[in-house]
Amino acid sequence: MDPYVHPTAVVDPGARVGAGCKIWHFCHLMPACEIGDDCSLGQNVFVAGGVSMGRGCKVQNNVSLYAGLVIGNHVFIGPSAVFTNVRNPRSAVDRRGAYATTVLHDGVTIGANATIVCGVTLHEYAFVAAGAVVTKDVAAYQLVVGVPARPAGYMSAAGHRLEFDELGRARCPESGERYLLHDGTVSRRDV
Repeated sequence: MDPYVHPTAVVDPGARVGAGCKIWHFCHLMPACEIGDDCSLGQNVFVAGGVSMGRGCKVQNNVSLYAGLVIGNHVFIGPSAVFTNVRNPRSAVDRRGAYATTVLHDGVTIGANATIVCGVTLHEYAFVAAGAVVTKDVAAYQLVVGVPARPAGYMSAAGHRLEFDELGRARCPESGERYLLHDGTVSRRDV
């Protein structure tokens, strides 16, 4: 299925947009960005050249995705979330080409108005609370909150809090999937 591009959106030549995508009002996709199949970009989303996004992602309104950002599959980015790509910006110093890489692995969720400072990795199904400021890597399934963001528990792939028993076992209340917490690392267990 061809992507849908709203008439007010600008998709520059050289931008790659996957099948089934929806590109809404006032978006701008620069040359050399890559959007996977079945993604949705809400109103006023900017995607710089060099940004790579997997399939099935949802980017809500008013988000700018800058060069250096690598986004996996099925990532959710809430409205007005902020990304940076230079650690020490100065107006008078040109740091183009020295962008720090930020990686969002499969299944990551970023809440509304969260800020992701460049150079970090958010591992599979990490969950960033609304308004949090992420300055360090976030472990798989970890929930982080606050400024600066700090660990506050773990979330299932379906987005529910995981409550671990004394043996480090938890079950998602929605999906029934089982999880194991061992030495501070969460993994899904075979059912």
